[in-house]
Amino acid sequence: MIADGLEKNGLSKRQPLIGLLVLVLMIGWGEYLHIIDGNLPVYLVAGLMIGYVLTRSRFGFAGGVKRTFYRGEGSLATAIIILLAVTAIVNVGIQWFAASKGALPAWKITNPGQSIIPGTQNVRIGNISVMLGGFLFGMGMLMAGGCASGTLSDFGEGEGHAWMAFPFFVLFAAPGQYIGYQLDNTAIGKVGINAWLPQYVGYGGAIALTLGMMLILYVILKRYENRKKRQGVYLDPKSDWESFEKPLQDDPEEPFKLWSWKTYHRFFVQRWTFVTGSVGIAVASVFILTTTGKAWGVTTPFVSLDQKFLGLFGMKFTSPAFDETATAMQHSLLVDGGTIRNIGIVVGALIAFLLAGRFSMKFKMTLRDFGGYAVGGALMGLGSRMARGCNIGALYSSITNFSVHGYIFMAFLILGGAVAIKLFAGKIALCPTYKVSRKPLFSTSSN
Repeated sequence: MIADGLEKNGLSKRQPLIGLLVLVLMIGWGEYLHIIDGNLPVYLVAGLMIGYVLTRSRFGFAGGVKRTFYRGEGSLATAIIILLAVTAIVNVGIQWFAASKGALPAWKITNPGQSIIPGTQNVRIGNISVMLGGFLFGMGMLMAGGCASGTLSDFGEGEGHAWMAFPFFVLFAAPGQYIGYQLDNTAIGKVGINAWLPQYVGYGGAIALTLGMMLILYVILKRYENRKKRQGVYLDPKSDWESFEKPLQDDPEEPFKLWSWKTYHRFFVQRWTFVTGSVGIAVASVFILTTTGKAWGVTTPFVSLDQKFLGLFGMKFTSPAFDETATAMQHSLLVDGGTIRNIGIVVGALIAFLLAGRFSMKFKMTLRDFGGYAVGGALMGLGSRMARGCNIGALYSSITNFSVHGYIFMAFLILGGAVAIKLFAGKIALCPTYKVSRKPLFSTSSN
């Protein structure tokens, strides 16, 4: 019955079995990791959760910018705002509780035995590195078709643009780390805003300001969306859903059957809404913060991977810029928590598509498209490490842990994305022609 439903919708009836096999292999790997270090399976579980949620809901930070500009609708951007708000509400409780037990912000730790307030490792100065990094990253994610976490999940989905962008993302991560460090230590690099909200307005003030900022962003988004509606370029948020992703029609007279195509479709094929995705990502993020004491990040392990690769050619990394990855470099990256979590994101996305019977490799592209993906990946590698974080580490995890520099990164990321659309619209596949109609969506005629 389930096989017939998959086949009828043009989906593979064999892939779900492969997906279950991959899941079993991940359980086995998790058991192996537990033998090496009891904490490592936590990273794998978090990665699998994130990859699965991103793919089931088609959630992505790059898409939040792209959909708003191209489609005139802010459904994904709204979900991102909800994600930020929900995560901040939970995080403020975690941080307040830790502080009440004597924990200190990361930059105040002088004794290795002192407790750190979770998430304060993401607090840093909002300076020229963050601005340039955010701008370059914003351009790159529009050109490559995904942000850092999105590139990993798209990689697992078999998207060719991610397979092309990812190597360049990694290759330029170490140079970005070095450039960011050098900029931070110049006179201009020391100029900026370095503020952790609870330090100035308390935890109550921090969450109030954060929620207030989310409300402002929502109002701005809705005003932009309404303008697009008046211009006649607004698209329905669900107009890009595949036919098999849509909910099946309910028959009130049909009895519920656990083993049926309808049930399988609802659990493994039907697309989740963006809001559902935002809740899932929030749960995974809080899971990471509470189990590791650190906020979710993606791109630091890319630096380690780049160092390992370039080291094969005799390159040495002696600059203090790479102190952050020194521990990971002492061992195999397959026992590095951040790398394991990133692998989990890729595999979680793969499992989601296999269980839905829709996995396929997509490598149809022109030479110009390949160039766009490669340059986009390189810009993301440079930008993310210049800013010491991508859309996750420097935006999501920074804002929800009350570092002001996260807003600076956000502003320049959006600016970079807008510039990429302006420069490359109609020239590469993932930046189609940007059209603005002046025709009203609703006629005011009495006829």
